[in-house]
Amino acid sequence: MKLTGRFCGPSLLICMALVCRAQKAELPRVDDTSCLYTPGDGYDTRCGYLVVAENRGHPEGRVIKLPFIYVKSKNKARAPDPVLYTGGGPGVSSLHPVTSISRRSLLVDRDYIAFEQRGTHFALPNLECDGEGTEVQRAYLEHRSPDAARLAAVRACRKKLVERGIDLSAYSTDESAADIEDLRKVLKIDLINLMGISYSGGIMMAVLRKYPEHIRSLILDSPLPEFVNIDEQELANFDEALTMVLDGVDRKLTPQFRAYFSSIEGKSFSIHYRLKDGRNVDLSYGRSELLSILHSKLEDYDGIKQIPQIVLDMVSERAELYVKEYFDGVFANNGGVSGMRISVYCSDKMAYEDPDLIAQQEKMMPWLAGFHVNDVFGAVCQEWHVKPIHSATKKPYYSTVPVLLGAGGLDDACRPLYNDMIHHYFPNSQRLLFTKRMHGPLLNSLEGDLYIHEFLNAPDDHLASKPDIDVY
Repeated sequence: MKLTGRFCGPSLLICMALVCRAQKAELPRVDDTSCLYTPGDGYDTRCGYLVVAENRGHPEGRVIKLPFIYVKSKNKARAPDPVLYTGGGPGVSSLHPVTSISRRSLLVDRDYIAFEQRGTHFALPNLECDGEGTEVQRAYLEHRSPDAARLAAVRACRKKLVERGIDLSAYSTDESAADIEDLRKVLKIDLINLMGISYSGGIMMAVLRKYPEHIRSLILDSPLPEFVNIDEQELANFDEALTMVLDGVDRKLTPQFRAYFSSIEGKSFSIHYRLKDGRNVDLSYGRSELLSILHSKLEDYDGIKQIPQIVLDMVSERAELYVKEYFDGVFANNGGVSGMRISVYCSDKMAYEDPDLIAQQEKMMPWLAGFHVNDVFGAVCQEWHVKPIHSATKKPYYSTVPVLLGAGGLDDACRPLYNDMIHHYFPNSQRLLFTKRMHGPLLNSLEGDLYIHEFLNAPDDHLASKPDIDVY
């Protein structure tokens, strides 16, 4: 028995090692699973996880599982090239839109794939942490800096994720682009159309750059290209969109807004506020909170119409109603930190940005100085510590692949200028400017849906303009 024991012990270890190597050799692979969402109406749907290495530079390490939903068109003569969609943000889940996909034109002639990016809500693991909302509430109640409270929540989130063994630098545009290519390969798709919005528009451009052979077309809605460092432009983008809204009503509003908001730099105001538990408290606020109110309205189709009146009330120091609504949101929000969002922004944008150029915006627009349009800013990345993505990913490149580009004329984040820049490098692209809409008009309107259908069926044909939609 002792001889057998000495023989079997090493053999078992050898066998286990062989099994581990075999499992690693199977990457990437698909594990089928039940569907989180379905389109209904009797569509044939396949759901699964793409299983890949967390860090392709260390394939012997941990694996992650990324869910996808593959919806087959009912059209027996459907085209062989499906559309693959992944969400923007970064950090937005990609799967829920499947519930309404049967009402879209996308399934008329081809299949549709929704793919969850690594680190987002339904991915295993996700990089979500609770606690930020509670920290910010406590900060307001104790008259402390809400930004400092957010940074404390970021530090706690990072500690939690690192203790779980998560490689934060592996959650990046480079790895997400490779995930999309791996999914295409394991599903044995020869030709594919890629559809992205905002940040994921940049991902799709990265996929085309790295793996161009099987890409038929791109559909990019309000895309943020990789070669744009948005924090160097974000205050200017916000100011430009806000100015368009104000000037569209009364050109006197913009100088009034700028003069007043410049004059309240460093000032603190107070509001008497009633909490849900019945307590009455005094809360402090300043320019950043007032700008947050305008920013949220600028990203809302109905709220944008209220902005001129809100500005008039604010410059007349009648902001209490709007401030109360702001704090209603603060004390109803128990949201947390998206570690995936931070990893992407810090490795993708902030790692390549010029702090001096960011500071120049504040000198040019003192009425916006100190305002964080983006919840991921320099101090956040100083706490997060991730490696930059490959420098080649950040560079522009030329391609003749057909591209459909959507933009909203009132978009305060990804201005139409970005589509003009993309068109310079992608001459076989068509730009759609939805003059009266904000972020994401191509994927979030009936008119946009019809344009997408027309483009997919004949991507080299020129599209026609419509009222409030300029095609050029």
